[in-house]
Amino acid sequence: MIIKSSAIVLRTIRYSENDVIATLFTQSNGVRSYMLRGILKSKKGKLRHSLFQPLSLLEIEAVHKDKGTLERIREAKILTPYQTLHNDLVKNALVFFISEVLYMSIQEQETNKELYQYLETTLLWLDNHEDIKNFHLSFMIRLTQYLGFYPDTSWQEKPYFDLLSGDFTSMDIGPYCFDGTLIEKFKLFLGMTFEASMKIDLSKTMRAELLNMVLLYFELHLHGFKKPKSLTVLNEIFK
Repeated sequence: MIIKSSAIVLRTIRYSENDVIATLFTQSNGVRSYMLRGILKSKKGKLRHSLFQPLSLLEIEAVHKDKGTLERIREAKILTPYQTLHNDLVKNALVFFISEVLYMSIQEQETNKELYQYLETTLLWLDNHEDIKNFHLSFMIRLTQYLGFYPDTSWQEKPYFDLLSGDFTSMDIGPYCFDGTLIEKFKLFLGMTFEASMKIDLSKTMRAELLNMVLLYFELHLHGFKKPKSLTVLNEIFK
């Protein structure tokens, strides 16, 4: 079956001297992996390695056999070119972090247009804004809405937040319960726009602690999720 779809690059890995395996989140068919043969030596072909940078927004034409094997891309082009995302040092660090998070978070081979639209919109927002110091926190917290474990805000005034249940509580109910300033800052992100969330005042230490808590939240709710390798670099940049 031949499909035409917009797609977001989640990861590429070298398969052999000239071949690459690219994992994409397609708007039409969810997450798919493609064998890109000869792409590392090709300079004039329809597929160029430079197209498949992390989080690139592409328009692809691909052949899907739907047999659980690697699929094949016939053509690919940039759908929306980024202006800063792959050139700015800070944004590039965010790109690698977010692509790792998404690769470990999105597994389904089925259409999820709401999630795709969220990702496309937020990536373009990141590309076009300069005040981005809390972007990764806001991005991940809002991402839980589309992954099915957004915090239950019914009792948001309560002082504790239990990562395991995703509920706010009036008491400490287990090893994954947090309270204090950490949770007060966490609450500020809930339901807040990206623009407004950039104004939340966080010290370097608090930003790192809050990110570690959110990553633990992902680990508890997503099978196989683990802290991204790019986390150390990210924490160094956002001082």
